Amino acid sequence: MSKYSIEQFIKETKQDEQENDFFELETPRILEINLKGKVWAKAGSMISYNGSIKFEREKVLEHGVGRMFKKALTGEGSSLMKAEGTGRLYLADQGKKITILHLEDEEITVSGNDLLAFETDIDWDINFMKKVAGMVSGGLFNVTLRGTGMVAITSHYEPLTLLVHPGTPVITDPNATVAWSGHLEPEFRTDISFRTFLGRGSGESIQMEFKGNGFVIVQPFEEGVSNNQ
Repeated sequence: MSKYSIEQFIKETKQDEQENDFFELETPRILEINLKGKVWAKAGSMISYNGSIKFEREKVLEHGVGRMFKKALTGEGSSLMKAEGTGRLYLADQGKKITILHLEDEEITVSGNDLLAFETDIDWDINFMKKVAGMVSGGLFNVTLRGTGMVAITSHYEPLTLLVHPGTPVITDPNATVAWSGHLEPEFRTDISFRTFLGRGSGESIQMEFKGNGFVIVQPFEEGVSNNQ
């Protein structure tokens, strides 16, 4: 059999029938959810499914008036959908690499651009970064998730985790910041000379500074930044 035959291609790329975990990486950029119940996912992320699954966009008041107002203020682009039923659900987001995390009574904060799916038992809330409104294109809000269960996040290419220690803060570009320990509270600062040095034109460079104990996940890509800058 030729290594370029259709039969060989199917053999190399077909779904793995042996996988039965709730969240599985079918490929590095496709998430398989073996659904028996409900799951929250990024609206528009479904690429395929089988079985009996019903999709419903998040209702305006489903999570309370407080979150509704936050979403209105942030102009959030990544609204949620609820998938409910039994079957296999496949999710993806613009070819981004997917990382699965299992929270065990833990908390993590994820950029709104990079949250793909999470279990319905996990509590979550939207946090709006008011200090950088109008300064950073994209990533103006983030979602804090806490509890026990599966979470899937995305990144452009391979993510890097930076450890934060007392006395050794970590500074990141907001557009390249994917997630961080839920208890960390980033501070925002500006650096005019840094932006000028990079040749990005006039104006201030906004940076996130993380202090304390924890971790920060970054990606080798600036979300929402034009390559022509």
